[in-house]
Amino acid sequence: MSDLTIEQVEVVPFAIPYRKPLHFASGEVRTADHVLVRVRTAGGLVGHAEAPPRPYTYGETQASIVAVVEQLFAPALVGTGALDREEHRARLSRTVGNPTAKAALDMAVWDVIGQALDQPVHRLLGGYAASMRVSHMLGFDRPEVMVAEAQRMIEEHGVRTFKVKVGQQPYTLDVAVVRALREAFGDTVELYVDGNRGWTASDSARALAEMADLGLTLAEELNPADDVLGRRWLVERCPVPFVADESATTPAEVTREILGRSATAISIKTARTGFSESQRVLHLAEGLGVEVVMGNQIDGQVGTLCSVVFGAAHRATSRRAGELSNFLDMSDDLLAEPLTISDGELAVPAGPGLGLRLDEDKLARYRQDA
Repeated sequence: MSDLTIEQVEVVPFAIPYRKPLHFASGEVRTADHVLVRVRTAGGLVGHAEAPPRPYTYGETQASIVAVVEQLFAPALVGTGALDREEHRARLSRTVGNPTAKAALDMAVWDVIGQALDQPVHRLLGGYAASMRVSHMLGFDRPEVMVAEAQRMIEEHGVRTFKVKVGQQPYTLDVAVVRALREAFGDTVELYVDGNRGWTASDSARALAEMADLGLTLAEELNPADDVLGRRWLVERCPVPFVADESATTPAEVTREILGRSATAISIKTARTGFSESQRVLHLAEGLGVEVVMGNQIDGQVGTLCSVVFGAAHRATSRRAGELSNFLDMSDDLLAEPLTISDGELAVPAGPGLGLRLDEDKLARYRQDA
């Protein structure tokens, strides 16, 4: 095995426009202002991952991710071994917050370990399935526009599970959109809703009642978790699993939300918990007896690849369709071999590590620090 001492940590900010703005209750995204993280070892191995900043959710920006990695996290990791993952966790946890920066470093290190062992990270994590069913996020728009987008995803990619963004106009547009989708596709599609904390508890209860005949399978973050009593009141009345997403980003928060009866299911996003912390969240959820769904941080293809590697590796995360299609909304991407969704599924790459290969010309074109 080559020398696995971490010799360098590099961050490359890049920007790729979306084909159209993505709208949801907590904000909108027009450009993927992300950060590519590279971990290099003394033996010549290079691990990659993607950090997508979401300032309106976690407080991180592209500039803050670059700064915290260069100033604090890289010095903490250089000189350690790639296998010293628990030591990495201890050192990075001295700095509060910065979840996507920490997650990207963790996944890049796992990429190095897989390459060193000549094994896919997917197998090292569990290797349960070779692919995952895909759920597509439908952002805010008029009902006819969202129906047309769903039809396109069905025809072009075979996707039949849709996460519908709500949280703005509960008694008019939001419910109308979900109803239009159900009327257009009947029982041939799965629908669930995500409010991004945009409704109140009473708005949420009324909207759920108005959608009671639409066969929803999940309801995610309809109102803020900080509305403690209102959230508990709502969850008690919710007829489907109530998913904690941005309110449950650590094992401690998962414990708080589930035991506090503020959620009955958990969204796992490798973009904010990497592979190591995502396994902690998953195992805790299994121990508490709650369902999980693989979420998406509006990742590019590098981040989406990490999500499917983790999600397909475990039985519990493979049960539901994972949110793995947002990269299709980007006008370009960084992989030399682009991801492909076929028959509603995304396959796990077969190569060692994460199995990815970057298009260096594209990275040079989109990087922001050159």
